[in-house]
Amino acid sequence: NAGDVVLDPFCGCGTAIIAAEKLGRQWIGIDITHLAIALLRNRLKETFNLERVKVVGEPQDVGAAQQLFHDDAYQFQWWALSLVQARPLGGQDGSREGKKGSDRGIDGVISFIDDNSGKPKRALVQVKGGHVSSAQVRDLRGTMEREGAAQAVFISLEPPTKEMEREATAAGFYHSPRWERDYPRLQLLTIEQLLAGATVKMPPTVNTFKRSPAAEPGEQMPLIG
Repeated sequence: NAGDVVLDPFCGCGTAIIAAEKLGRQWIGIDITHLAIALLRNRLKETFNLERVKVVGEPQDVGAAQQLFHDDAYQFQWWALSLVQARPLGGQDGSREGKKGSDRGIDGVISFIDDNSGKPKRALVQVKGGHVSSAQVRDLRGTMEREGAAQAVFISLEPPTKEMEREATAAGFYHSPRWERDYPRLQLLTIEQLLAGATVKMPPTVNTFKRSPAAEPGEQMPLIG
């Protein structure tokens, strides 16, 4: 009813939350995975332009991010990918199986359209919570070139070494034909930088998350089957 608070303690892809927002209800959603929270936040932004959503339980500093990595490396990976709005390749159903095939070793993808063909281009994303080295950046650069990706992003808890920065610089620039700008082709970003507001330097993105059917206006979704 109007004025009620809708609680979905297993909100998943957020169908009940989206319906509650459409009906002008207050709501609280709970889920155990950072993957689900990232998906729901993306849907709220896309559907309602709603960005200021309070999330309780996400890391707010580097120490909390380190704790999340030690507690569950997969949850850390999904959370880190959400900081750059990347679509995880490990399965949006919460599975821990990485994508098989040529993209092995890549944790996520950011898609963007940058020419008149309408075909999305890709920025590959890799997340590292443990020790980092220049060899990992070289491998990412090789994967980016082999896969024909436009850009690549390396996210880490540890700060990059000088050698890693040199490897990234050596990858050169991606030139955007639509925006007539050059963007670093391989970028190194730390969790500390992302929490401070840093973003990936790239052309504007398109939605990278799969969507579930949204509730029609006026349709009250049941919380208990």
